[in-house]
Amino acid sequence: MEAIGTGAAANVSSETAKGIFHQVKRHIRYVIFYQKIVDKFEQKHRTLIAKRTSVQQDVDVAERNGEKIKADVVDWRHRVEKVVTEQEKKVKDLEVKAKTKCFFGLCPNIKSRYQLSRKAEEAAATFDELIKDCQFERVGYPDVPEPIVRTDFEAFKSREEVFNGIMESLKDATTSMIGVYGMAGVGKTWLVKEVERQLHEVKLFDSVVRTTVSRNPDIKEIQDQMAYSLDLKLDENSPVVRARRLYESLRKEKNVLIILDDLWKKLDLAEVGIPFGSQHKGCKILLTSRYQNVLINGMDATKTFAIGDLDDEEAWEFFKKMAGDGVESDEELRSTAIEVAKKCARLPLALATVARALRKKPLFVWRDALQQLQRPYLEKSSDDISAEVHSAIELSINHLSSEDLKQIFLLCSLLRRVVGIEDLLRYAFGLGLIKGVNTMKAARDRLLKMLSTLKESCLLVDSKSINEVSFDVHDLTYIVAKSIASKDNQVLALTEEDEDIVTDWPNGESMEECNKIILQHPSINKLPDQLNCPQLFLFFSFC
Repeated sequence: MEAIGTGAAANVSSETAKGIFHQVKRHIRYVIFYQKIVDKFEQKHRTLIAKRTSVQQDVDVAERNGEKIKADVVDWRHRVEKVVTEQEKKVKDLEVKAKTKCFFGLCPNIKSRYQLSRKAEEAAATFDELIKDCQFERVGYPDVPEPIVRTDFEAFKSREEVFNGIMESLKDATTSMIGVYGMAGVGKTWLVKEVERQLHEVKLFDSVVRTTVSRNPDIKEIQDQMAYSLDLKLDENSPVVRARRLYESLRKEKNVLIILDDLWKKLDLAEVGIPFGSQHKGCKILLTSRYQNVLINGMDATKTFAIGDLDDEEAWEFFKKMAGDGVESDEELRSTAIEVAKKCARLPLALATVARALRKKPLFVWRDALQQLQRPYLEKSSDDISAEVHSAIELSINHLSSEDLKQIFLLCSLLRRVVGIEDLLRYAFGLGLIKGVNTMKAARDRLLKMLSTLKESCLLVDSKSINEVSFDVHDLTYIVAKSIASKDNQVLALTEEDEDIVTDWPNGESMEECNKIILQHPSINKLPDQLNCPQLFLFFSFC
């Protein structure tokens, strides 16, 4: 029994001795392998810093592309910043002590080296964990921003009944498709944007998706705009596959409103990928068009609402608001302004552009503007615009503060819905329309300022763009701009929106004077054998 006890005690002593030996060995290695451990720390530190830089570069690219940064990436970057800052300071402080010697400089400072080695090993392990955690396929994801909706909506009394009718119809379970119609420039888009804004506030629908259809619908563009609002990526080229994917995505939305703005003819919802009726009872559609028959006969809208022009009192109050209080500072100026307002055909678009053009101008400018508007307009540029409205918009364009600003506006009009800001910047800079700047950044800032001025003048409007800040032009404004560009600036512009089918190039004399050629899906399908345009300095083709 005594032998057994002695043996057990010996075993315990042996195990204890082994444990003590391993502990001593682990601590001694911090001194013996001091330099190796510090070198490993520095190597892990360099690797982590390189990883941090690489992730930061990816983050910068994602943010430039309008993406949001993923939560795990944000958390990793915060942890790296905290760890690197803390560990660098601790190790650096110990490193200074470790370099000092004891016993009058004859022996290394064993204690400091031990502390530095131990801390460096701990820090290297922490760095290694962060390096292993840095396994990001992507650092960002597409951001779906809040829609750009006007907050300066003008609540005309004559429109209240229509607006309230639309809102009530959207709440009605038996109404699935609603249409709004009226002549160009009357404010249809403005009205449905306000509907969209209020719907976002009351959260009647889980999602509200708005897209512009236009005269010649581009199904792919319509799908892309809708997919962007739904945070859906459509990388496929097949129209059928894209429609199916959009269809399935919309089916997952419990309650969704789709706003299809500016219809000119029947749109095949199935071709786009829009579930409707029995396919998805939670999906409602709000349409705008110039033509009631498109809504009723083409789209089979359940309810339709007409928007007419303003009454005289509304037109004057709106014009006065846009022109500023100065119009009532003088009786003669006020009476002149009233006559100018009457020449705007009670259309909000014409009233806004003319009022903005004459805002804070002296009386003689107002009198001259009235004379121009009273002059009969003989040239008929389009059946879509009256002579009165054409003259009103042309007056606004001619009152822009500089020729360069006017040329920028004409360029924006002719290239609308085709180019974004960056392309517009290249063309404007190359054409010498942006002066007095030395860098592209300064040129971009100047261009954005000019676009802002044009939007304040109500000649440009914001566009629902997928990738960047963008712009658009109202159809009536485009008609006038194209007329001015062709008549006064020797521009040949053929687009898909032109009513006349042009199958051949103009005669030689007109081409010799032409300085810009802009082709957007034109009916002319080939270039001439010889292009005799000695004045040409811009040729743009988007076919």
